[in-house]
Amino acid sequence: MKVVVGADVGGTKLAVRVAPLDDPAAPPRADRTLPADGWEAAPVDTAARWLLERLTRAVPEGDEIAAVGIGAQGCDTQRHCAHLAAAVEALGVPAAVVNDAALLVPAAGLDTGIGVIAGTGSIGVGADAAGVLGDEGGAPAIVRDAVRSALAAYDAGRADDGLLAALLGHFGDPDPQTLARTVNDQPTPGHWGPAAPAVFRAADAGSALAAAVVDEAGRQLALLVTRLVGRGAVGDTVVAAGSVVVRQPRLADALRARLAAVHPSLTLRLLDVPPVAGAVALARARHRTD
Repeated sequence: MKVVVGADVGGTKLAVRVAPLDDPAAPPRADRTLPADGWEAAPVDTAARWLLERLTRAVPEGDEIAAVGIGAQGCDTQRHCAHLAAAVEALGVPAAVVNDAALLVPAAGLDTGIGVIAGTGSIGVGADAAGVLGDEGGAPAIVRDAVRSALAAYDAGRADDGLLAALLGHFGDPDPQTLARTVNDQPTPGHWGPAAPAVFRAADAGSALAAAVVDEAGRQLALLVTRLVGRGAVGDTVVAAGSVVVRQPRLADALRARLAAVHPSLTLRLLDVPPVAGAVALARARHRTD
């Protein structure tokens, strides 16, 4: 059977979906999640070999790859994506390559729109516009800003409204001074990011400081959209994905409210299917061009 293969390559995992070429409504032939150990988007020749070694292993025996669609972390310019696609095709497989955030719009079944990911970091991608990278609105940035806010309130002699206690509880620190050292001595996304749920719980419990941090994260994500619109992004839907914005309604609501204020023509949609579905759609589109 001829199949198309989609790949969503992130910082820690590779999602692969194999689907029948001639029947888009049929269930996938295979869905696999593999470690992304060793993934680097450059040099492109090495990246192409890394990808095909793993994609071909995911294809059921006897199936033939007609085309692949790839959303890859680290492919942050159209030029880079085109070079990686050419490197994959040089190995004998028709390919389309985009940044992983660009999978969101086709995964949602749309031809145009703006994709926003808020997870470990944040990125926005829109049709007819280059991507915009950042960390604002992602989990580590939310925790960083929450720690700053809680410690500033403590230094000013203000009573804890629940945010400081939430952070102390997460990190297991006995006092604000130890919290400052804990956070500053290991300023990595892997250390900061897991504390984000504590910030949201504090906001839900009534902490004004935590709520303000979340509102600012929503504003920063909306700013990514504003930058993309200014660069020519088209469409009337913002498709959002990533663990933070999808799992934390308060952040999604903050982003939705900010978009309504500054871009009333745009609608926010939380992606409810795996982004790799967009890679399969890209693979189908690539095959149609042959």
